[in-house]
Amino acid sequence: MDNYSPSEFFTNCISFLRTKLFFRKCRFIRFPFYLRGKKSFEGGVSLTLGRFCRFELDGQKKTLLVGDNCEFGDLTHIVALQSVKIGNNVLIASKCFISDSDHGVYKGEMQDHPLMPPNKRKIHSTETIIGDNVWIGENAVILAGSNIADGCIIGANSVVKGMFDKVGIIAGVPARYVKIFNEKSAVWEKA
Repeated sequence: MDNYSPSEFFTNCISFLRTKLFFRKCRFIRFPFYLRGKKSFEGGVSLTLGRFCRFELDGQKKTLLVGDNCEFGDLTHIVALQSVKIGNNVLIASKCFISDSDHGVYKGEMQDHPLMPPNKRKIHSTETIIGDNVWIGENAVILAGSNIADGCIIGANSVVKGMFDKVGIIAGVPARYVKIFNEKSAVWEKA
């Protein structure tokens, strides 16, 4: 507690009391925290949230499932209109974005026209899954339809889209494997 200023200590005490009153399963939520569609949130036992986190959910059915012992940094933004599943022991740095939705369709049949205003395009959702023990670096973006295996590390500023089914370090724009964990030798190897 020596590292906190008196005002920050007081603010944290208020946030802790609010957490225990309104989000009893959670460990600690630093307010302000924005939650649209609370009925769609499930899990979050021992969840810790930084300040200014924002969850935009469907509100009708369960669309955001958060595992146990997760920690999300400040300004984490999650959009879950169909399904975002986050495993146990996931660590998310600040300013990360995770979504299961896109404004419009840009492949296959019935594609959206580029001259149509983006907010008029139909929202298209695809399940996003983040496995257990995943570490997501600062400013990372996890796009709709992504599937990240248990134990992966997502590099800072990466834009992730697609299937990542091996334990590895994923980085870049677009993100790709830069290292893969060899379970036989217990060594990280260049991808």
